[in-house]
Amino acid sequence: MSRYIRALSFKWLTPLYDPLLKWVMREETFKRRLIELANIQPHMKILDLGCGTGTLTLLLKQAHPTAKVTGMDGDSQVLDIARDKSRGTDIQWDEGLATSLPYPDSALERVITSLAIHHLVTDDKRQAFKEIFRVLKPRGELYILDFGAPHIPLTRFMATYMRRLEETADNFDGLIPRFIAEAGFGEVKEAQHFVTLFGPLSLWRTVKGD
Repeated sequence: MSRYIRALSFKWLTPLYDPLLKWVMREETFKRRLIELANIQPHMKILDLGCGTGTLTLLLKQAHPTAKVTGMDGDSQVLDIARDKSRGTDIQWDEGLATSLPYPDSALERVITSLAIHHLVTDDKRQAFKEIFRVLKPRGELYILDFGAPHIPLTRFMATYMRRLEETADNFDGLIPRFIAEAGFGEVKEAQHFVTLFGPLSLWRTVKGD
């Protein structure tokens, strides 16, 4: 059975989520880079998986106004914040879990997810990637920004402490590309990595085969 872990782990911390990402983790820097790399074309159907309060979802829609953008999260409280932030914007907001996506097979051209996968326990990470594979069209692309394996001594030191946070150990141990490949995807590329106060972030890209 899936175990849902909220952003920052506790409901009462949810109001701190946006300020923390904005001022401590420089979220717009890496999220704008994520959007640049995603090679989104007009009218594509895009899912922001684990959208949280909708910051990335809004940036996606602003950068690509003709795209059909959906933000999905399992937390109704953060979705309410996202809806308030996006009033007047044509974005679909759905409540659902990564392990059982509420979309038909081969429905999407892009799935993009930022700082969501590390909330999932190991089995749920694996199931989530299978679900993403299912809902992507052939040649559809998956982009993931999340905690990753450290590249330098500083981030290795940070990871020894941060791996106790939520379910980040799989990420810091470099297992995310393996889980993605196991779901059926082709080559998984680490397109870029970042250093933040909470540890190393990796940006991975992969494509669903024909």
